[in-house]
Amino acid sequence: MQERSFWLSWAHILQHWGLREPVAALLEAGGPLSFLLAQMVYLGQPLLSGSSSAGAWQALAEMLEDPLQTRSFAAFLREEEVA
Repeated sequence: MQERSFWLSWAHILQHWGLREPVAALLEAGGPLSFLLAQMVYLGQPLLSGSSSAGAWQALAEMLEDPLQTRSFAAFLREEEVA
């Protein structure tokens, strides 16, 4: 599960922007939208990623493709208290 290694950093970013709860709700209710977002991330990877963030974008896309992982990340966002 490579994508789990990025969860804490993603949670920090979402916390910083005040988006943890809205993103968790969207991920839980997203259904097919999550799969569509994953495809958009795959298509945008060449434009979005530098060498240091390529793994994070790949992990995000893989997480969005897997409904179980998407729900797990949403639960992580809701229970994780990010400092």
